[in-house]
Amino acid sequence: MASDSSTKVTIRPLGDKVLIRPLSDDELGTTSPSGIIIPETVDRDKADRGEVVAVGPGRWDDKGDKRLPLGVEVGDHVIFQWGDKVEFKGTEYYLVSESNISAVIEK
Repeated sequence: MASDSSTKVTIRPLGDKVLIRPLSDDELGTTSPSGIIIPETVDRDKADRGEVVAVGPGRWDDKGDKRLPLGVEVGDHVIFQWGDKVEFKGTEYYLVSESNISAVIEK
């Protein structure tokens, strides 16, 4: 279980699954790192960046006797692809395997 700034999340991912809340336009910002202002008319796929709100315990190793920890933590901002869209208490989330997370965005 985990919580984010807006609501208590009571979804517990299993294995190497990660629950991600897509970042809003305000959280994504409208200025690029180089200072270029990005107009609202630019079509961006909002579902590619999000905040980790819950993580599973990790997958088992090949022998089945040791859990392999995940490389992301609750609160990390990540770039991800693919995932199952889940709506819970009016908030949209994505449930993805750790292998579908491409990077952690350093703040």
